[in-house]
Amino acid sequence: MLPSPPAEPAVLQGMRVVIDMRPLQEPDRAPLTAAYLRNLLRAFGAEPMAGESFVALLSLGLPDPTESVPDLPVVGKRWLPPTRKLGAGAMTLDPFLLRGAAVRAGRGSERAIYHLAGTCMPLASGMPVVATLLDLAPWELPQVYQASPAARFGERLRARMLRDAAIVIVGTNSVARAAARTLHLRPDRIRVIPLAADPALSATYDDPPAQAAALSREIQRLDLPDRYLITLGRYDARADIPTLLDGLALLGRQSRPVGLPEECLWPPIVAIAGASIDDRAALTRAAVRRGLAGRLICLPALPPDRLATVIAGARAALRACVSDAAGWSAIEAIACGTPVIASDIGALQAVVGPAGVLVEARNPARLARALEAIWCDDGLHGQLRDAAVAGRARQPSWSEVAVQTRTAYAAASLASRPPAL
Repeated sequence: MLPSPPAEPAVLQGMRVVIDMRPLQEPDRAPLTAAYLRNLLRAFGAEPMAGESFVALLSLGLPDPTESVPDLPVVGKRWLPPTRKLGAGAMTLDPFLLRGAAVRAGRGSERAIYHLAGTCMPLASGMPVVATLLDLAPWELPQVYQASPAARFGERLRARMLRDAAIVIVGTNSVARAAARTLHLRPDRIRVIPLAADPALSATYDDPPAQAAALSREIQRLDLPDRYLITLGRYDARADIPTLLDGLALLGRQSRPVGLPEECLWPPIVAIAGASIDDRAALTRAAVRRGLAGRLICLPALPPDRLATVIAGARAALRACVSDAAGWSAIEAIACGTPVIASDIGALQAVVGPAGVLVEARNPARLARALEAIWCDDGLHGQLRDAAVAGRARQPSWSEVAVQTRTAYAAASLASRPPAL
């Protein structure tokens, strides 16, 4: 069990935050990190603090994301050579490039701190570092993410540098324990700050007839059946797509459940959201090999309001995975009042709670039973949907995330100062 963190100091005024905004320049490369930074910075801008300022670290040759947060007091920008084409080698070069940029950005401020999410830390910048940890897959799945010598060295270097961070932010207690164990982080330096949903997805519907009409339009546009499941998130090594498809295939070999309404298809139809063109092709081929032709419907990229409508209309959202340190897709689903069927790992354990069903990872039979229950049992579905709606009301706002993050900044700044004589 992690010890309770020390009492946090009051938020400090006059803080300068040097922040790596490069993920915002290429959001498709790291959608979760980009969403986290975008919403956090907007919350900072919406509720400014006296004397607070920001310096953005950016890649040359890419759009300037600070223009999308005009209320944020950005007092400087440091443009770095692009390293994305170096692949794993960027993890070795970035700490040196970031060191010079961070040192220059922090000059003239006694209360400068460095904040990163999903990127590397500056090497020996002399500045206290706050790191938001949204992903543990590089260390939980080393056979995938540390397959080459360069990747192995880069991830080990990143882990070593995270141990030097003044504060490491995670979203749940279970991830805090996993981070302390996997990366050998000091528990007293870990802060749990739950993630909020994207405001565009968490908008409530005060007009049920209008919501029903919007869903009807999406069903027609996207050629969806009236009853469908949806899976969210990225479809990479973190996702357990084989188990999801094997679970559906098991249902396909079963007889149609007695009592299932005639208009409901069997086995269940799954809408695939957020998949790239390559992902869609791979998913379709894998489904056909398992006899699931026509069971997957790959959705096009949708704006947030339309995606929220499709998520809200789903029977349940699915998240079969082997690593998930953020629980973002479950947060999105619950923000739309939709129950979740997910693997019992990482952040999902805390995020899903009573709003869904957790099943053992890499267990197609158990996943199949959960899918059958949510698909066929209206009583269970109603109970879980009510819990999801209640869970949506309990989700934090980005304003609350911003307040807690500023408190973490203050703790990092004070911890780095020598004791008064």
